[in-house]
Amino acid sequence: MQGAILAVKARTGYGLHKLTGLTTGSGEYGGRRSSKLSVRMSDRIGCCGLRRGLVSMETELARAKIGFGSLLRSSAKAKSVRPQASEEDIEDIAPLKPETKSSGTVLPYVGVACLGAILFGYHLGVVNGALEYLAKDLGIAENTVAQGWIVSTLLAGATVGSFTGGALADKFGRTRTFQLDAIPLVIGAFLCATAQSVQTMIIGRLLAGIGIGISSAIVPLYISEISPTEIRGALGSVNQLFICIGILAALVAGLPLAGNPLWWRSMFGIALIPSVLLALGMGFSPESPRWLFQQGKIVEAEKTIRTLCGKEKVAEVMQDLTASQSGSAEPEAGWFDLFSSRYWKVVSVGAALFLFQQLAGINAVVYYSTSVFRSAGIASDVAASALVGAANVLGTTVASSLMDKQGRKSLLVISFTGMAASMLLLSLSFTWKVLAPYAGPLAVVGTVLYVLSFSLGAGPVPALLLPEIFASRIRAKAVSLSLGMHWISNFVIGLFFLSVVNKYGISSVYLGFSAVCLLAVLYIAGNVVETKGRSLEEIERALNPAT
Repeated sequence: MQGAILAVKARTGYGLHKLTGLTTGSGEYGGRRSSKLSVRMSDRIGCCGLRRGLVSMETELARAKIGFGSLLRSSAKAKSVRPQASEEDIEDIAPLKPETKSSGTVLPYVGVACLGAILFGYHLGVVNGALEYLAKDLGIAENTVAQGWIVSTLLAGATVGSFTGGALADKFGRTRTFQLDAIPLVIGAFLCATAQSVQTMIIGRLLAGIGIGISSAIVPLYISEISPTEIRGALGSVNQLFICIGILAALVAGLPLAGNPLWWRSMFGIALIPSVLLALGMGFSPESPRWLFQQGKIVEAEKTIRTLCGKEKVAEVMQDLTASQSGSAEPEAGWFDLFSSRYWKVVSVGAALFLFQQLAGINAVVYYSTSVFRSAGIASDVAASALVGAANVLGTTVASSLMDKQGRKSLLVISFTGMAASMLLLSLSFTWKVLAPYAGPLAVVGTVLYVLSFSLGAGPVPALLLPEIFASRIRAKAVSLSLGMHWISNFVIGLFFLSVVNKYGISSVYLGFSAVCLLAVLYIAGNVVETKGRSLEEIERALNPAT
C-alpha cells in the first residue's frame, strides 16, 4: 500500500497533548491510605491557577488503621504533615464562596506561547507535502533511506529537545527559554529552505526538531502557570488546537507545489516568521510568577501577578504562593528524584499516558489516510490530508470548550473508547467480505471518527494534565521526561511500523491498536483522578505524599 511513499511517511511524528489529575489503582499516588479523611476548605478562586484557602482537617479514625503514620493536628509546635488524599477526598473540596474572576490580562501571552505550538505542528506536517519535490531537487528521488533520514531526524532532535526543555526552563525561566528556543528554530528553518545538499537538510531538520522538542515541554508548562484556575483547562487545550492548526497550515502551504516544484523551499522558509515573532513576543511577556517566587524574586513576582491578575489580587496570590512553600524549603529536584518512591507513581502515570497516546495508532491513521481515502474515490492526497487535519482541528476546538465542564478524565475515557471503536471499524472494513461493497465509505467514516475521538481527549489532555499533577519542584523535569517518552515511542513506531504492517497486515495492526485503546481506558479508570477547577497548589497538596 503505497510502499515506497509510506516507508518515508511512516517516520513522520503526529499527535500530542493534555491532561489532569491522577491516582493509582488504589486511588492514591504514594504512601498508604487512611480510612477516612474529611477535608473542608474555605476558599476563593485566585489567579494564575491559585486557589486561596484556609485548610482545616478533621480526621475521623474510627475503625481505622492510619496508613501513613500519625496525623497531628495543626498547631504552632506541630510537625508539618501533608496528607495523602484519595479521589473521594479530593472531590469533597468545594468552594464555599462564590468564584471571583481575574481582572488581569492573560490571553495575549497565551497567544504568544502558542506560536511555539504552531511551529510544533508545522514542522511535523511540512515534510509530507514537500518530500517528493525536495527529493527530486536534491537528487535523492530514488534513495528512500536518505528521505527517511530527512523525516526521522526531526523526531530525533525533538527527543533531545524535550529532555533539555525542562532543565532550561528551571535555570533560565520560562520566557527566556522561549527566546533561546527560537535560535534552533530560526537556524533550522533557514538551513532547510536554502539546503543544496542532503547533509544540510538533515542538519536543518535536526535543529528544527530540537526547537519543537523544547517548545513541546515549555508551552503547556508556561500556559498552566499563568492561567487562572477557572479557565486553565480551556487555555491549556488551546496548545493542542494550535498544534493542529500548524499541521493544517503545513498541508495548505503545499497546495502551490503542483504548479511550482521549487515551492518546497518557501514552505520551509515560512517557519521563520513565527519563530522570530515568538522570540520578540516573549520579550514583552511576563515570567511565570511561580518561577519568580521560587527564585526569591518577590517584587518581580508581584509585578507579574499585577499584570496577569490585577492589582487587587496581588496580596491574595502572594499569600497562596507563600503558603504553598511553607514547610517545604526543598531545593529543585534532580533527575534521579523523579524515580524515587515519593514521585515515581505520579511520574509513571504521566509517561504511560503519552505511551498510550502513541501506541493507540494515531500515526498509523495519518500514514495510511491517503490510501484509505483513495479507496473511497478521493484521488487528491492534499484533500485527504486536509480532511484529516480539519477533523483534528474541529475535535480539539470542541475539547477546548468541554475541558473545564466535562473534565479531563471523562474526556480521556470517551476519547480512547471512541478510538477503540473506530479502529475496530477500520479493521473490519479491510477483512469482512460482507462489508466489501461498503469498504470505502466505512474506511472514511472510521478514519474521521478516529481522528475526532483522538482530538477530544487523547490528543489535548495529556500535556494539560501533567503540569497540573506534578509537584512544583519536579514539574518542569517531569513534563520533559513524559514528553521524552512521547518522542521516543513516536520515533520507534515510525521506524518499525511499515515492517510490522508488511508482516502481519494492516487489519491485524488496526485490531491491535483497538486493543491498546481499551487497555488505556482501563488504566485511566484506575489511575487518573479529575482535577478540573482545582489550583495547582491544591492538587499538589492532595496528590503528593508527606515530606
